Order: sequence, then C-alpha cells, then structure tokens
Amino acid sequence: MINWEELKHIHVIRKLQTILTQWFSTEVFFVDERGVIRNFDPNDKSRDWKNPLAREFTREKTRERFFKHVSEMNEKALKSDKKSFVDKGPSGFEQVIVSRIAHGNDFHGTVYAFCYLDHKVDPVEKEQAKKSLEEWGADWSAFEVAYSKLRILAEGERKYLGELVDLVAEEIVTYHTEIAKRQERIDALTSEIGGRYSYGNMIGKSKPMQELYALLEKIKSSESTVLINGENGTGKELIAKALHYNSSRKDMPFVTVNCSAFNENLLDSELFGHMKGSFTGAVRDKKGLFEVAHRGTLFLDEIGDMSPTMQVKLLRVLQEGTLTPVGSTDQKKVDVRVLAATNKNLKEMIEEGTFREDLYYRINVINLVVPPLRDRKEDIPVLIDHFTARGCKEKDIPLKQLSKRSLEKIYDYPWPGNIRELENEVERLIVLSGDDKMVGPELLSTRIREHGENSKVQGVRVAGKLKDALEELEMVMIKEGLKRTGWNKSRLAKELGISRAGLIMKVEKYGLDKRKLMRQAAAAAAAANGGSSGNDDGGSHGEVA
Repeated sequence: MINWEELKHIHVIRKLQTILTQWFSTEVFFVDERGVIRNFDPNDKSRDWKNPLAREFTREKTRERFFKHVSEMNEKALKSDKKSFVDKGPSGFEQVIVSRIAHGNDFHGTVYAFCYLDHKVDPVEKEQAKKSLEEWGADWSAFEVAYSKLRILAEGERKYLGELVDLVAEEIVTYHTEIAKRQERIDALTSEIGGRYSYGNMIGKSKPMQELYALLEKIKSSESTVLINGENGTGKELIAKALHYNSSRKDMPFVTVNCSAFNENLLDSELFGHMKGSFTGAVRDKKGLFEVAHRGTLFLDEIGDMSPTMQVKLLRVLQEGTLTPVGSTDQKKVDVRVLAATNKNLKEMIEEGTFREDLYYRINVINLVVPPLRDRKEDIPVLIDHFTARGCKEKDIPLKQLSKRSLEKIYDYPWPGNIRELENEVERLIVLSGDDKMVGPELLSTRIREHGENSKVQGVRVAGKLKDALEELEMVMIKEGLKRTGWNKSRLAKELGISRAGLIMKVEKYGLDKRKLMRQAAAAAAAANGGSSGNDDGGSHGEVA
C-alpha cells in the first residue's frame, strides 16, 4: 500500500512538482486506485494555485463531477497498454496527462500522477463546455476568466511535460519498491529474531528452568510489567527478549537501557529525552528511550541502581503513561510495556530506604526468578554442547569435545559468573585447543582447574575437641563466603542452607562484620608500614592479606 502522506516529503518528488508547477503553470495531483485525489485539501486557502482552471474544477460545485471524471480516467489508464497518454477533460476546456506505471501486484497498476494542461478550443467545443458546466451549476464566467489566464504550450513543451510527469510516477514506484523490499527484510529479521528468542530455543532441562518456561508460557500474551530477578550472567536480558518476541508487540521496538551505566542526569535525558538548550551540550531535541520504544517494550536492566529521583519519574510514567522531556513543560503520551531486571534484593533496599515501595509493587506485577547455574547443574552438559557447537560453527572448524575429566572439573566449579562465565570459558577452550578435537583439563582456567584443591581449608585442626574444630571450619566458611558474595548475606545464607537470621547471628558470634574486618585490615596495614619504616636495606614493605 502507498503511504500517500509520505509523497509530499520525498525530496525528488517535491523538486519535480516545483518544476512542473512553476515552469508550466500546471497542477499535479496523486490519485489512488479508486480515483480519489490524495494529499489534497479543498479548504486549504494557503495553497498557491499555479493553474486557475484546475482550481475552478476543484471548487465545491464542480468537485463531485470532477472526481467522477478522474475515476473514469483511472479506469481508462488501467485498461490502457500505454505508459502515459493525453486525454480531454470533462468540459473540453483542458487536457490531462496521465502517467501510469504498472508494477506487478505490488501497486495493482494504479494511476500515480496526472497534471492539467490547456488546449485551444474551437467555438463548438466552447459551446459544449459552457453547456456542461452550467448543468453542473458552475460559474461560466469564472471559467472563462481562468481560461484567459492560461499559457498555451507548444507541442515540444507538451512532450517534455509528459516526460516529467512520467518521471514523478517512476520515482513513486522506485520509492515504494524500496520500502517494500526493506519491509520484507525487516519482517524476515523479526521472524528470525523471534525464533531465536522463542521459549523452545531456551536451553535448560532442569526442574527450575522447566518451572520458568511454564510461567513464561502463561504470561506471553500479558501486557503486565515484569520484574526479572537473578544474579549477573544468568540470562535476564534473554528472558526479557523472549517475553517481547513472543508477545503482541513483537513487531515493534525492543529497547534496552542499563540503569547503572548512567548517572542521574544522563539517565533522565536517556529515558525521557531533552529539548534543545536544556543543558550544556543539548544542541538539538532528542527523543528519550520511552518514545523510541513507543508501542513496543522497554527493558530496564539493573533497575536497583536507579536513584530515588529517577524512581519517582519512572513511577509517573508507569502509572499515567506520560513523560516530560528535560527542559520541557509539555507532557507526551507513550504506550510502552516495561520489563525490569535486577540482581539486588529490592525488599532489603526498601527496608534500607533506597528503593521506593510503591515503585516495587508497580514493577513487580509478575515476578520471574532466573536460577543461578549452580542450582541447575544438570543443564551444564547441555549448555556446553550448545556453546561448543555454536563456537565451532562460527569459526568454521570441526566440532570439538571436552574430555570426561574436563567435564568433571567444570561440573564441580560453582560458576559465580553463571552462564556468561561458562560461555566465555567454552569459547576460550575452543581457541586454545587449536587442532585438537579433544579438550583436556589442562586447558581449563586456573580457577576452575584448581577449584577442588583450593576449596580445602588449610590449617584446620585434626586434633582436639570436635566442637572447636567445627566452629573453626564454620567461621572460615562464612568469612570466605562473605568475601565471595560481596557481603550479600541473603545469597550466602542460601548457599550455606541456613536462614538469613541464623547467618547474622553467626557473623556477630565470630566478629565477621564487614566494618570490623575493614578496621582490622587497616590497623594491620598501619602496623606493617610502621614496622618497616626504619628499614634502610631498600627491601619491599610487607603486604597485607
């Protein structure tokens, strides 16, 4: 289908139309397959008419008969084998050059352009024209005045004019052919992406993943806001894309923004846009990502890092569907489905006062928890096979295989970086293995290869009371676990299989509070620096573990 509104914005058509009207005093109209003139407003008083006779034919009294004649010409053009031809107008006063471009089934042989010319009329024709126009209820004197102002074209000018009209029509066909090809490509890519992010292509046979798939299937037709919880590297963005490309918005934009990648002011401009001159560097108006994602989906990754001020603005958009760009007072309406993701415990942040409770309940309409890789280890062999096959195909090399010992090492590793870490490790193994088809454990990263040995706690007593030995082991496990999880007590409690309250009691019991340990480390560092200050042998200072 032709978007007739776009025609007036195409540069070459605008230029050709200017030439036609200014050089030949003609009026150019675009007509659809029903004979309806497009992009023409009969009440537009600002239009600069170059052909006074054409103006008379489009006035209210004559317009209906005029349109009917246009429809008849259109039918004649569709039946004609000629690309363009000249036809007399309804009154005998004017001639019409019709340009027809048939382009397969895409445009159904539509008449694309025609323009009005004049021709000399003999007394008989003039009398017939007067009779016809009076029957229409038109003002004959106005037509005579308009006709007297027309410029009579020579035969060569008529031919040249016809070629220009044909050129306008060809530009329209070229433009819309390219648009059609581009749209076909977009549709194909959309279909391909939709297949890539279909639920069936998500990898995982473990029970936690099966439960996640079942929930995704239930909500795929929903427009509700979704909060995706999961550690870094678990595939939260993959889940968000699957939600989008399996929804009714799949043909509209999917836009991603990482809330932790911008400071408050930049994130404000990024999400809601800004007006020219609203701040230093704002040299032009800019659409925000909410506007870019209009009628589509906006994925807010790491929403837990959003500042309180931005949380208020986000809540307003979610509740009212309106936003105000930076530097503007005008509100804009947007229709966007919001998906959010975080690796933080938002409930804890609410208790600490760093995350708004009302925003939490607004984005947490549907909650998805993506399980970490250590909780779905039965998926590791499947994931390895997938990453290996994909990596070898991309590098155009024979398929490689991991040895049994390599798989055992990989299976025993806790994978704190989750699927992203596993994917990178497999890619590394493919590169380092060279021409070897079998990948041995010696190529594994040191942290993975030596995990079993390093996990053994050195210096744990083997004599004495069992209670003391167990407490010592417990303290070491908690201390190392706190460091590994970045003092995330909820995560560590889950790993250790105890309650968060129980973990907090043990942290207090063993004096493992983060601030206390930092003070101890600072004191140790100061003591080490002080103890070596009198050393003149140029040796190195002691390091603090």
